[in-house]
Amino acid sequence: MNYSKFAVIGVGRYGSTIARRLAEKGAQVFAFDPNEEKIENIKDEVAFAVTLDATDLRALQTQNLEELDAAVVAIGENFEATILTCVHLIDLGVKRVIARASGDHQRLILEKIGVQEILTPEDEVAYVVREKLINPNILSFLQLPDNYEIAEIRAPKGCVGRSIDDVGFRNKYEMTLITIKREYELTKNGEDCTEQHIMGVPKSDMTIQEKDTLVVFGTGKSVERFIEINESL
Repeated sequence: MNYSKFAVIGVGRYGSTIARRLAEKGAQVFAFDPNEEKIENIKDEVAFAVTLDATDLRALQTQNLEELDAAVVAIGENFEATILTCVHLIDLGVKRVIARASGDHQRLILEKIGVQEILTPEDEVAYVVREKLINPNILSFLQLPDNYEIAEIRAPKGCVGRSIDDVGFRNKYEMTLITIKREYELTKNGEDCTEQHIMGVPKSDMTIQEKDTLVVFGTGKSVERFIEINESL
């Protein structure tokens, strides 16, 4: 089986999370950071970890990075180091260079030097927090282009006890119900507990229950309208 190979440059809190998640998915992850302690903390969880200053072109040239599928530059506060590292990676012929930016100015600079994929974790976190504060029914969501999103919604009270067909996700709200996460009460090792299970592709006659989580696809406005209407019923 051929696994994807990725470099993660900068393994602070953000970069190390990316590296670990990629490794969990079976990717071969190569972690680089000038801080030896950070490398020690992650070396047992990735394929390869080395203490290295990515602003040093000669050091990067020894790592055969052009053979990797992509490199993620997740350096934190030192934006100058991010710029220089990205320039080196592009010059070395790395197929995909993905970089972290804080704010529009940094994004613009990275775009100017040829970085086409840019991560803005601070903005993404702020957006998620904002949406969850405004709409407490939204448990989590994935923002997509053109104002679309995939959202996990606590079943509004106006939907409980009704069939999917009766609620009319597509016709009334211009949304698609992807699936339902349903909560079950179980006994494991003599102790009562609850577990959520995916209900698969929902059928039109399936009845929505009180503790269900609805996974929907639609525009942000459609999701907000759906929650507003069905919470007021």
